[in-house]
Amino acid sequence: MKKFYETYNGDEFVSALLTQVSWTNHLAIMTKSKTPEERHFYLTLCVKESYSSRELERQINSGYYERYMLSSEKLLPEPIKGLKENPFLDSYIIEFLDLPQNYKEADFRKSLIQNMRAFILEVGKDFTFIDEEYKVQVGGEDYRIDLLFFHRGLQCLVAFELKIGKFKPEYISKMDFYLEALDRQKRKENENPSVGMILCASKDDEVVEYAMSRTMSPMMVAEYQLQLPDKNILQKKLQELVSITDIPEE
Repeated sequence: MKKFYETYNGDEFVSALLTQVSWTNHLAIMTKSKTPEERHFYLTLCVKESYSSRELERQINSGYYERYMLSSEKLLPEPIKGLKENPFLDSYIIEFLDLPQNYKEADFRKSLIQNMRAFILEVGKDFTFIDEEYKVQVGGEDYRIDLLFFHRGLQCLVAFELKIGKFKPEYISKMDFYLEALDRQKRKENENPSVGMILCASKDDEVVEYAMSRTMSPMMVAEYQLQLPDKNILQKKLQELVSITDIPEE
């Protein structure tokens, strides 16, 4: 947490950013951000992602800053730790989906495909979508990965598995299998090992930690929400985290 504040603090840094951000976005950041750290975060994000005013408003309303900061404290697989920033969140907001009341995983996948532009905004513009139900063949049988992306920063394939229920430990072995197939059959020589993201409706962090404790594959488990979050709850969680991390070690 402190590392982020130190990196994005400083008047000279902010002044340089302001020249690259539109007045409309600058005004939105100044009026809707509660702390200097949050303002610096959105200024930097605007420059990096080239947000329109509508895109920035959506990110602020979805509590992107709070969700990013809470996610930055999660343990990451080794290939991702070397990056300057974490390209993955622990919680994704996909309020833009038009799903039936009793939707199935196929409905979930199809709706994401139909709203891919909005989904890319949520996951980050470094993600390039490759295909849905991406086929890999092992032992003469066909297996299909829900969504396959390429990440420019990581320089690797990223497999998304979509689950409409609560996380189950057996999802890990399935993702292990997919990542092994991608690395053996699809990964190019100049690319890094493939990464997996299991996106569930809910998860228990302790169950996830147990399930992943023995796997060597680079993968994460995140949960999704179908409506905008209560920012007050996110801000409270972040304040609690800051209070804990600021306690000096004895």
